[in-house]
Amino acid sequence: MHHVEKRWGILFSHPNDFTPVCTTELARVLKLMPEFKELGVKVIALSCNSVDSHCKWIEDIKAFADVTDKEFPYPIIEDETRKLATLLGMLDPAEVDSNGIPLTARAVFIIDPAKKMRLSILYPATTGRSFDEILRVIKSLQLTEKHKVATPVEWKDGDYVMIQPTVSDDEAKELYDNIKTIPLPSGKGYLRMVPQPT
Repeated sequence: MHHVEKRWGILFSHPNDFTPVCTTELARVLKLMPEFKELGVKVIALSCNSVDSHCKWIEDIKAFADVTDKEFPYPIIEDETRKLATLLGMLDPAEVDSNGIPLTARAVFIIDPAKKMRLSILYPATTGRSFDEILRVIKSLQLTEKHKVATPVEWKDGDYVMIQPTVSDDEAKELYDNIKTIPLPSGKGYLRMVPQPT
């Protein structure tokens, strides 16, 4: 993962080139590149086929995304030997190729600037990923890295956030204005909501 430098990175793997679900996903990522760039996230894909195969597949991806740029904005790593996929635990034992070799599962890894994996999701071959959700998670990770907050269920950028339980009430008062503590039957004041810090 030394390519990630001091920035956030996302690595997502694909079982095979020229497959329907993966083609739609890579096309979606292509469309979302401005958002990934704005968040300072380096995007890398991986597929168990040759570079030559990737180059041909890229033409299909661009056509499906309705993108005419000559350049393809993110790398697709070649992993014919499954060496990387095995190393990263991306193999799906239920999915094998014609030679009985396990195919890479459709994994998503989000890696922070310290090279720590912060999220991994494994999708089955037949279920397409939601890159809106993946972007939402990256925004949450970047926000909660900077501020002592956590993002609640269904949080979207700009919504209220919650103060982390490790922050004392005194510290919370120093850090944030407009703290709204939700009254609960337990009488415990742990649901402390604040506007999203900027």
